[in-house]
Amino acid sequence: MSVLGHSHALSGLAAGAATLPWAPVGGTVGQVAWIAAVGGMAMLPDLDHSGSTVSDMWGPLTDVPSGAVGRLAQGHRWGTHDAVLAPLAFGALALAAAHASWSSLLLMALAIGLALRALHFVIPGRAENTVVGNLVLSWAGAWLLLAHSPSPAWLPWAVALGVLTHIAGDALTTQGVPVPVLWLLRRSRLALTPLRTGTTLEKVVLVPAFVLVTLYCVYLNTDVRATVDPLLADLRLG
Repeated sequence: MSVLGHSHALSGLAAGAATLPWAPVGGTVGQVAWIAAVGGMAMLPDLDHSGSTVSDMWGPLTDVPSGAVGRLAQGHRWGTHDAVLAPLAFGALALAAAHASWSSLLLMALAIGLALRALHFVIPGRAENTVVGNLVLSWAGAWLLLAHSPSPAWLPWAVALGVLTHIAGDALTTQGVPVPVLWLLRRSRLALTPLRTGTTLEKVVLVPAFVLVTLYCVYLNTDVRATVDPLLADLRLG
C-alpha cells in the first residue's frame, strides 16, 4: 500500500526546505520555487498509475501520458519507483525541458498543480481539485515564479530530489519499491518497514512532523528568520 498523497507532498516540501542551503537557486522567489517544485514532484512517480492524483489532475492532459508511462515503467511501482533509474530518467526529461521557456513553465505548473491537489485538505474551497481551477492556479503560479527568478536550470535537481523523496516514502511501506536496477532481471522488492498507509502513525506522527520540519527549515534557511527573530524577542521581553 502506498503512502497518502499529502504525505508525499509534505515530505517533498520538507526535503525542499531542508536542502535550501545547497539548492542552486537564489533570492526569495527562487527559494519558494525550489520548495514548491520539490514538493510537487514528490508526487510524480505515481504517474505510472491510472487513477492516481497525478493521472487525474488535468484530465486527458495527464491521463493519456500516465497510461504511456505505466506501460513503459512495466506497471505501477516499478520503473518510476526505481531509486536509481527514476531520478535519472525524470531528471533527464527535466533537463531537456529547462532549455525552453514553455516546457519549463509546463514543468513548474505540473509541480504546483500536484502540490495543490495533494494539500487540498488545508486549502479553503475546492478550486484546486477541479481540472480548470487547477490549471489556472498552477499555470499562473508557475508564470509568477519563473518570471521573477533566474534561469530554471535548477529544475532537473528539484525533480530528481522530489522523485527520490517519493521513493523513500514508499520504501517504508509494506509493498516497498523495486530493488534498484536489478528488478529488470528478476522482479524483486525492497521494503524497509511494515508501515501501512492511512495508519495513525502516518496521520498523527509523520504528517505533523513533515509540517514542522518544513516550517523550521524555512525559518532556518530563508530571510523569514530576520522577520521572526525580532518578534520572538519581543515576546520574550513581554
